Formats: sequence, C-alpha cells, structure tokens
Amino acid sequence: MSKATLTPPPRPTRRSGIVVPEKVSLRGKVLSTAIYLLARLLMASWRVRVRDDAGVTRPGFKGPCIFALWHNRLGICMEAWTTISKANPEARLGALISASKDGGLLAATLAKFGVQAIRGSSSRRGAQAILELTTWIQNGGSVAITPDGPRGPRYSVKDGVIALAQITDAPIVPVGATIHFRKTTRSWDQFQIPLPFSRIELNFGTPIVVTSESDRVVMGERLTAALLQLGND
Repeated sequence: MSKATLTPPPRPTRRSGIVVPEKVSLRGKVLSTAIYLLARLLMASWRVRVRDDAGVTRPGFKGPCIFALWHNRLGICMEAWTTISKANPEARLGALISASKDGGLLAATLAKFGVQAIRGSSSRRGAQAILELTTWIQNGGSVAITPDGPRGPRYSVKDGVIALAQITDAPIVPVGATIHFRKTTRSWDQFQIPLPFSRIELNFGTPIVVTSESDRVVMGERLTAALLQLGND
C-alpha cells in the first residue's frame, strides 16, 4: 500500500534566486474588499482622541519619515494613517508585509486604504525588502514598521528600524495608542483588537533623529521608552 503524499503549504516562488511574493487570488480580492468595508464600519464607531507632537496630522506634512508602532497596536494603524492622509492627501505610506499568501491578502486590503505594500520579511526576501524600503523613502514616501515584529519579543526594538533611519536620514515617528475597550489575544504580542465604540487615545510622539554616528543600542532604548510612554496596556 502506498503512503499518502502530503502537499506542503505554498511558499513564495523563486526566480533566479529572487523570492517572488505570492499573488492574491480572486477569492482573496473579494475577501480583502469585505475586510476593508468591515474595518471602515468598525473605525466609524470609535471615539478617537489624537495627540500629535510630530505635526503629521496637520496640513503640510508630506514626509518622508519612519512610523514605528508596536506589533500589538496594528489594529489602529489604518485609523492613524486615515487621520494623516485626510489632512495631507499627497502623503504616501509603504508598509513591510510578508511575502506569503496571507501577506498577499493583507497587502490587497491595505491597498484600499492607499498604502503601498513592500513584500518581504527578515526571513524571506529580507535584503530585497530593505532595498525597496530605502528606495521608497528616498523617493519621498514614509514607511510603517513594527520594531518588535514579526515574532517578538514583545516591546523589544530590533536593530532594523534604527539601521533604516541611519541609511535614509528619515526621522522615526513613534506611534502609540491606549485602547480602552478591546479584546486581547493570547499571541506572543498580546494583540489588541479595538471593539466597536471603543475609546482610543492615538498618540504621535516627537520625531527621533538618528545619524550615521548614533549608537544603535542607545537609539533603540530611546525609541522603546517613547513607545511605552505613548501607549498604556
């Protein structure tokens, strides 16, 4: 009797050594539209108070900058970007998204919010993604990064965000939020899902300027302190 063959999950394909991100299927496109409409409905119910020490929600902001927020606050990221883009329609945002199939669904959803997906991660297509992030910033666009993602530890800033700031000379804008009515998951980051009619304090901190001479450990500690101050658990 022959043994059953297990089909491995799909992975990003390779062409000449280059990882090609998974594309979104027709079903994924339909699902991304449903997610977008549901997110818009949910966001409309929130009561959001904004504190902006960076000036990114006032007319005149174009970027570029690096928005940094904890992985477990991703639930409010599109609320933050919508607030910025309403005042500054010419501002552009790119976000580092996994090259996987799930990442393709997220990329399609973010595109409906006007966010350009840059497909890759530290384990897949990492070098290509860093190059694309750098090029995006040099062309005037801002990027959003979760400095403790994608696997943690929670609230631990990795070296990448500081290195990107050094390469591009773009300031880091820490983004934090206190979500008063939420569901917290049991994942590594204790992801926070804002519930309908939640009260949210959305905070944009003072930009952190990183130079080529800056000590990455010191700057990482400074960013950590800023993010923890801008959002309470």
